[in-house]
Amino acid sequence: MTSTTSTPPKQSSGLGRRRLGVPSVTLMIIAASAPLTVVAGGVTTTFAVTGVIGVPIGFIVLAAALAVFAVGYAAMSRYVTNAGAFYAYIAQGIGRPFGVGASLVALVAYNAMQVGIYGLFGFQMSMFLEAKLGIATPWWLWILVCIGVVAVLGVNRVDLSAKVLGILVALEFVAVLVFDIVSFSVAPEGVSTAGLELSNLFVPGVGAVLSFGIAAFMGFESAAIYGEESKDPKRTVARATYAAVAIIGVFYAFSAWAFTVGIGPSQIAEASATYGPDLMFVFMSEHAPVIISDLMQVLFLTSLFAALQSFHNAVARYLYSLGREGVLHPRLGSVRAVSRAPWAGSLAQTIIALVVTLGFVFAGEVMGLKNDFAPTEFLYPVLTMFTWLTNTGAMGLVLLMCIIAISVIGFFRRDRRGLGRWSTFIAPLISAVVLFTVFVLIVANFNVLLGQAETTPVTFVLPALLIVPGVLGVIWGFAIRKRNPELYARIGHGIEEAEVDLMDGEGHRGI
Repeated sequence: MTSTTSTPPKQSSGLGRRRLGVPSVTLMIIAASAPLTVVAGGVTTTFAVTGVIGVPIGFIVLAAALAVFAVGYAAMSRYVTNAGAFYAYIAQGIGRPFGVGASLVALVAYNAMQVGIYGLFGFQMSMFLEAKLGIATPWWLWILVCIGVVAVLGVNRVDLSAKVLGILVALEFVAVLVFDIVSFSVAPEGVSTAGLELSNLFVPGVGAVLSFGIAAFMGFESAAIYGEESKDPKRTVARATYAAVAIIGVFYAFSAWAFTVGIGPSQIAEASATYGPDLMFVFMSEHAPVIISDLMQVLFLTSLFAALQSFHNAVARYLYSLGREGVLHPRLGSVRAVSRAPWAGSLAQTIIALVVTLGFVFAGEVMGLKNDFAPTEFLYPVLTMFTWLTNTGAMGLVLLMCIIAISVIGFFRRDRRGLGRWSTFIAPLISAVVLFTVFVLIVANFNVLLGQAETTPVTFVLPALLIVPGVLGVIWGFAIRKRNPELYARIGHGIEEAEVDLMDGEGHRGI
């Protein structure tokens, strides 16, 4: 944290202006969700752990709940345009100190999601090369390579990232749709609608289903992060958020249903437990040319890469926003002169990913902890780095969305700005209750999400990584209010449109 006597540099430049339309932002949101990863990994894991057949309809239920959340979120996005998103919304809706606390929770959550996915990427790349080419390589080697590629894209123009992610997401959708078609053509037990029946969802285990399912949507809330770079922030954020929720919800529900049809409702839980994420590829190798299964495994890797790039962009922009407003070191508010990308925030996220990865490598390889946390040695990065961090990140983001819903009510409490009670009070209140319920379910099922049979120190350490920074952030916010009122007044308010336009014409600080 920077000194409370410092102020953000006036010449700190803005992000690239007016480069992203609704399709670009929507694609980056969906990329963070990683469609192929969710269907191949998330859906099978949920079936295996819970044994609940109603997983497909669970995605529809969650999509409906998040659509209600999006009502208030989108309404507020018309009046708050800030790369800090959650941080700015909570600062303006509840109070600046709570916005600072939320910013640190968001940083931990997004970093946890991003770095955790690296663990699965490294494992999958290593296993794929060994299976197809007979080349044995350490899982961490490919993480280091991927960190470098993500870092390069992170300091270039955001529309370049959007184009790369758009291509990868389109290929993911094609791959999953091919799987869906094959599943319905095989249908060993007929085209059963068991997976779409609510009676098969609301059974023992529904809490775990919703806990796993909400993680599949993580990233949908990130549209506001790109508000400053959108062609029309007051419309782009809302439209992209609604589009992402609808596409993700319907697509995941349909593909999960296809899974139950292709394997058979009576066999899906057992098959998922036996094969895990490989179930999709095993199924395709049996019912389609092997080349298709191989291509899908390659796209599984690109799906992970797309998610990594999307979360990297989100973290970089959070750090940029906090640095620009002086909450963290002002240098983090720097952007590149040419690409207008937040290079300092991007570099900081790259360093975080590198340090955490090396920490897991040291713990597993040098200290020998991989034998303690994984029944099979090669699963160490999946069962620790991936499972621990992504579930922690999902927990933090759900908590933040719950607080955001309350912030919307606070923001419109004195002035509804001509909007109705549905978008300014009723929808946010409903979503706050629903999201808090999901958060409680995540806490209650955290051992299940971590794959633990009983409570261990990890069960408490991981949530503490979210809560402690949040509390410290609130305290830091009150300290800023006392010591530097001018800086405090800027918290969560970014820079006004006129100031940004002025910066656009004056040249920019950076590299």
